[in-house]
Amino acid sequence: MATRAKPNKKQNASARGKKPAWLGGIGLRQVRMFCGLVLFTYLLSHFLNHALGNISPEALHAGVLWHLEIWQFLPVAILFYGSVTVHAGLGLWALYQRRQFRWKTLEPLQLVLGLSVPLMIYSHVIVMRLGNVLYDQDRLYPQVLYNYFVASPSYRAWLMVAVMLIAWTHGCIGLYVWLRIKPAFRRAMPWLLAAAVLIPTLALLGFYQGGRTVAREAASPQWQANNLAPANLGTPEQQQTLEAIGNGFLIFYLGLIALALIARAVRAIIERRGGMVRLTYDGERSIRVPKGLTVLEATQRHNIPHASACGGRARCSTCRIRVLGDPATLPPPSPREAFVLASIGTGDDPSIRLACQLKPTQDLTFLPVFPPRNVAAARKAARAARIGEERYLVSMFVDMRGSTKLAESRLPFDTVFIVNRFLGAVSRSVIACGGQPNQFVGDGMLALFGLAETPREACRNAVRAAAAIGAAIDELNNFLGHDLPEPIRFGIGIHSGEVVVGEIGYRDHMVFTALGDSVNVASRLQDMTKSLGCETLLSDELRATAGLSEQALPTLELEIRGRTEPMLVCVVERAGDLVAVLNEDLVLA
Repeated sequence: MATRAKPNKKQNASARGKKPAWLGGIGLRQVRMFCGLVLFTYLLSHFLNHALGNISPEALHAGVLWHLEIWQFLPVAILFYGSVTVHAGLGLWALYQRRQFRWKTLEPLQLVLGLSVPLMIYSHVIVMRLGNVLYDQDRLYPQVLYNYFVASPSYRAWLMVAVMLIAWTHGCIGLYVWLRIKPAFRRAMPWLLAAAVLIPTLALLGFYQGGRTVAREAASPQWQANNLAPANLGTPEQQQTLEAIGNGFLIFYLGLIALALIARAVRAIIERRGGMVRLTYDGERSIRVPKGLTVLEATQRHNIPHASACGGRARCSTCRIRVLGDPATLPPPSPREAFVLASIGTGDDPSIRLACQLKPTQDLTFLPVFPPRNVAAARKAARAARIGEERYLVSMFVDMRGSTKLAESRLPFDTVFIVNRFLGAVSRSVIACGGQPNQFVGDGMLALFGLAETPREACRNAVRAAAAIGAAIDELNNFLGHDLPEPIRFGIGIHSGEVVVGEIGYRDHMVFTALGDSVNVASRLQDMTKSLGCETLLSDELRATAGLSEQALPTLELEIRGRTEPMLVCVVERAGDLVAVLNEDLVLA
């Protein structure tokens, strides 16, 4: 009879102590984001309530009763005030933690706006909430609007307008930073922008209309008796108590901001005295920085380009590096860093780390996995071409294989960077051989040769570019070998002939390109490399124009979609083999 092995106690403890995978993706930023969403929901509810003032005072009053019913419900109130406390605390922590604010303009703006809101709204909140909790004061819209539009100087109303706009802008920036990497954001952006403008506009108009109504009705003694009684505004002693609480909060909050700034200064002194570390970037450039900086902060501080699509938030892996040396000397990855690395399949490789999270304590030599692209494609002779001019050009279509499959198993930013690296390698090869990258469509590219060359030179340069592309992609595969499930594959189609060149498009969206049968044929030859299992197909007509011998390349007669007669094409299994063809031709010459 078969027996089942019993797990030992250590295994049971390990299983009980293991956290669910999704918990690894939760960090301080995710907590701050959740709290921010709660606060933005409250703000949206409040703004919609203000907007009811455009209808009538009765609608404004009915709306605030519903608003209070929801947000003073005990579980919701606990969530709301907990979110206020945590969000404000994490904002102060961000002020302390962030060493630089020049990466993105929105980040310091968002932080300053967020920290300024409590300074501008504390007295309103204390009078409204604590007055109700401590003294059961019944302050609603009539009392608040009377205070801003009648009893107080006019600047108080403008201060409330300012804080409404500041709080709304702060929330919208947070939503933008969160949603901008979502696939549907671009489609939803016009609607979100319309809502971001329309909602505060209606709220401010409702606030103004309600204030005008109260200012008009406040002249009536009966209205004052009904709305300005001690049950609504409290006694002078109660108001003094609330004012003292407000002053205490102001001192306490300003003290926390000062404490964060002092802590930043103390940290900088400690880091300088604690020693420096040397970071060697890409084996070429070395920098010395204080301990405590992340690798990304160090490279940004010294103006060294480093790929980082999410701004150092550990929401992508484009800043990741390969550590050269013993990774055991590095600090262990944080839960958020481990989660991101595990999501891209490199969690088991200790030499792969996120530059935005790694804070080395010893000298470090590393290699960026995704160096930023620094290539500016040449744009010669394009703008000078007349509309409708006929030219003999060589058209080359290059397409990356399997990018869709790659995107299914990778973070979006990683896929974009890999495709950009591929297109960068192809573009450099084309430019080096005298061609011009003309159009980029997804993961494919159209290149043109012959804008400033003879037909023979253009054809030879195109063949030379195909060989260079093969070598460049081989080098790219070696470089990214640890990060790709399989090597990058590609297809190239090349054909030459008469085309019409010029600018096409609409108004400010004109692009220089070529139109004609040879361009279509090159595109279809590139498609046929998939079924033939080769990297390059070039027309025999191009081979002959280039002056290559007939025996240099194997030929095949193919039916080309859109052409009535079959075409003779040269089949090249590996694009790099064209180097030998060109060298052999030079020897024979």
